[in-house]
Amino acid sequence: MSADGASQQEIVIITGMSGAGRSTAAKSLEDLDWFVADNLPVDLLPTMADLARRAGEAVPRLAAVVDIRSRAFSTDLKSAISDLSARGVRPYVVFLEASDETLVRRFDSVSRPHPLQEGGRVVDGIAAERELLQGMRAEADLVLNTSELNVHELRARVREVFASDGDVSLQVNVVSFGFKYGLPMDADMVADCRFLPNPRWVPELAPQSGRDEAVIDYVLGQPGAEEFLDAFARAVGVALDGFGRRGRHDVLVAVGCTGGKHRSVVMADKIAARLAESWPQIQVTHRDLGRE
Repeated sequence: MSADGASQQEIVIITGMSGAGRSTAAKSLEDLDWFVADNLPVDLLPTMADLARRAGEAVPRLAAVVDIRSRAFSTDLKSAISDLSARGVRPYVVFLEASDETLVRRFDSVSRPHPLQEGGRVVDGIAAERELLQGMRAEADLVLNTSELNVHELRARVREVFASDGDVSLQVNVVSFGFKYGLPMDADMVADCRFLPNPRWVPELAPQSGRDEAVIDYVLGQPGAEEFLDAFARAVGVALDGFGRRGRHDVLVAVGCTGGKHRSVVMADKIAARLAESWPQIQVTHRDLGRE
């Protein structure tokens, strides 16, 4: 985590208002390889921390989502936090909240009752929960108001606070392929290199591949090749920035030609080399190379 000293914490507690995004925050931490226990009974927090400590490196980062289960919720949670502190664990508490209007709209959209409305209106349950949680909100290490955040923005905010340097890096996969073997089904972006002359029809180049210098020089020497490479790499860069802001972990860029042996291999390698300047965790795969 990168929040003010939070990198030293062994456990994160996510709590707050129902409908404010606790599940989204939990999923974001799971995506960052945290071990997350959702809807954990408060009194099991110390036990979970003990088990995680025994597991050692197998559970390096631990998070628990706790919510209203009884009128004694706040007291129980404070007691559990004190118990953790006595064990040498300083939990980092994240409190999620949103405006009444936002919460009512969210409950209405999923046609679910508020857990504390007890036969009344949703707004009554929200008011009761807000009163019960006011003490915990005041003591939280981080308060996130999600009223103006959509799911993607909340996930990005969680990543911003809790991701380590290694977590933040977007994993970019560049795959060359042959259209005659089918488009990669999980591709996020596709480049079609079939507008370039095919080295397959050049006798001395046909048996070679896009990994050979003669083929590389031939493909890149064609009119429009460098311009296409520049434009596509820039477009992918803009898209990757956007995917990163939305909290995506990996993106697949597919580069195709007819058979996946010459043009797509050259262009995939060159595109990856340019993207690697900003996304060092890039990987290149030549799916159909050697298939002909």
